[in-house]
Amino acid sequence: MSDLVKWPADVDEVIQGDLTAAVAYCTPAGGAVVIAVAPCGIGQREAGVLRFTTSLGFGKKLDRIIRDPHVALAYHTREHGFSANPAFVLAQGTASVDLTPSRDRLEALIPQAERYLGKVMRGPVWDPLLREYYEERVFVDIAVQRVAAWTDLSASGERRVTGTAWPGFPGSQSPPQNGTRPRVDVAKAAAQISGLPHRLLACLGADGYPVIVPVQMAGHDETGLKLVVPDGLLPPGGRRAGLLAHAYRPQLVGLRTRILTGWLEMTEDEARYAPHTTKGFIAPPSKNLLLVSNGLLAKFGLWQARRQGVPERLERLASASTITEEPAVSANRAL
Repeated sequence: MSDLVKWPADVDEVIQGDLTAAVAYCTPAGGAVVIAVAPCGIGQREAGVLRFTTSLGFGKKLDRIIRDPHVALAYHTREHGFSANPAFVLAQGTASVDLTPSRDRLEALIPQAERYLGKVMRGPVWDPLLREYYEERVFVDIAVQRVAAWTDLSASGERRVTGTAWPGFPGSQSPPQNGTRPRVDVAKAAAQISGLPHRLLACLGADGYPVIVPVQMAGHDETGLKLVVPDGLLPPGGRRAGLLAHAYRPQLVGLRTRILTGWLEMTEDEARYAPHTTKGFIAPPSKNLLLVSNGLLAKFGLWQARRQGVPERLERLASASTITEEPAVSANRAL
């Protein structure tokens, strides 16, 4: 087990202050998926642990995290948060999943959640509607191995690393069996992303932890999206990668998000991303409507998960999984 990683106080200000963060996890094919979460400041610097919560209704995500616990969190925007520090912060670590958190743990989350997401609603109407959303939560605990911080949100300039040293670049990956070209309408994907200001790209680093970097759009054509990426952070060559674009208002009202997977090709001249899959979500523009939507989605997701035996399967998987300190990582995993 590695030594506890205690990141600097100014970095912790960012971690504790951000309303939202990007989480990247690994795919069986050697890629990464990057999504947005609301961590609600529940990490503990003194323990070297970061955390976020999710729902059993997202069984595929939990399955992948349990199977390969290498994850990353990127604190990439101060919008509607509590910190003015302009740093971009990337934390990488090993995740464990608490599928059945105690009542005390769930209750302790409430004041944290209220600070970031607004008052927890109670009453004869809200209680049955939001029971699954509030009470059927899953905690993902991340034992941090490395924290990297850049002085600004573009992740440019000098990198300050706490914990395990920053690794070198991985080699290129073998192309997917079905080829690397786009599999969705590139023009439509570009239009969907264009109105979402927070954009991040994730791929696997040399040591198996996802690397998340901020990106900007620089156009598109039939071969993919042209991206502007920070210098020196992504390896040359081709590899599977995930892309996240999102926008939100205070307390995540009106959240809009677009999640893509695809193939990234890095050359000396450009970064080109060929999207293979895309999905999105648009939350209601008012707090009450958002809560109603969240409550109904949580109910349906949990009903579906139980019907498919997801909780039992995840419990078996978690029991059987062995977390190793230095897992071998291949840049050419099978598709």
